[in-house]
Amino acid sequence: MMLAELGDLGQRRLSRARVLVVGAGGLGSPVLLYLAAAGVGTLGIIDDDAVELSNLQRQIVHGTDDVGRLKAESARDAIVAANPSTRVQAHPFRLTALNVLPLFEQYDLIIDGADNFATRYLVSDAAALLEKPCVWGSIMRFGGQVSVFWEPHGPTYRDLFPDTPLVGSAPSCGESGALGALCGSVGSVMAAEAVKLITGIGRTLLGRLLTFDALDSRWHEVRIVKDPRATSATDLTDGDLLCRTPLAPERAAEETEISPEDLRQALGARAQGARDFDLIDVREPGEHALVSIPGARLLPLAKIRSDPLLDDTPHDREVVLHCKHGPRSWEAHALLTAAGFVTVRTLAGGIIAWVNDIEPHKPRY
Repeated sequence: MMLAELGDLGQRRLSRARVLVVGAGGLGSPVLLYLAAAGVGTLGIIDDDAVELSNLQRQIVHGTDDVGRLKAESARDAIVAANPSTRVQAHPFRLTALNVLPLFEQYDLIIDGADNFATRYLVSDAAALLEKPCVWGSIMRFGGQVSVFWEPHGPTYRDLFPDTPLVGSAPSCGESGALGALCGSVGSVMAAEAVKLITGIGRTLLGRLLTFDALDSRWHEVRIVKDPRATSATDLTDGDLLCRTPLAPERAAEETEISPEDLRQALGARAQGARDFDLIDVREPGEHALVSIPGARLLPLAKIRSDPLLDDTPHDREVVLHCKHGPRSWEAHALLTAAGFVTVRTLAGGIIAWVNDIEPHKPRY
């Protein structure tokens, strides 16, 4: 209230505001904490995921005692502890085309901290249909981006990224890594944009994209304009359907996937000389060092991209691929198949499924 631009009027506007934060992860964490501390009256949190130990280096709204809990509920408790005056509504379910409009109608402002393309397109389209402002941010490794979208006053996410990407074409933060402090930097900007939109002060990032390179300590601004060829959203489709352009061959999943139990049996047969195949881990060395499947050979996806012939491995040799969850192994599958390998399969659910089903004593990251 000491800030002349805000004062008593700005504080009262904050106390009456209803803000929905999509995602209680790396970006949602600082956004939620700062908005609660600023005195935002109602905060909604939608996230259907559970807290994992590996999240905690960047998802500061959660603690070690919250591992296994739903993120929406864990974040709700942290916010109430920080500011009991803030009303918190936890929505521990997946955002879909069926529930997004009724949910968004309950709030004045949407903040998108989702970690996947499907949700981002869905959030942007729903906000555009309801003509609600949307603060968007994303991070990966050492880079982050922030902007404000608001139909009909300015561009939307589709003006910035008109073409929906391939499913699995970009790894998640859990697969590629993210500097924890970067989430704080980008999330703080998102919170500041929300405060400006609520109180009507300053110049927002509407029509501008702000990027941050943490390694180079450099901020950069890019202008965004509405695409004159684009048409306004009139209905919604689940983003995962829009983005579903498979990286894998058009063969039945049972022909291209192998279950953890079937892989366990195949490895046993290989140890006895009754079967011969290559088990290839396409993750990064740090991931492999943390947890691996016995008998797997590390060959990161980047190397397969540069040399899909696998060091002259015979093309008639069976190859089984795995990553953390599946997207990277599917890309490697497509590359090897295109290179002429006859029998290529992927581990369904990746090493996470292997640890859950076969070696539960191993770390799950």
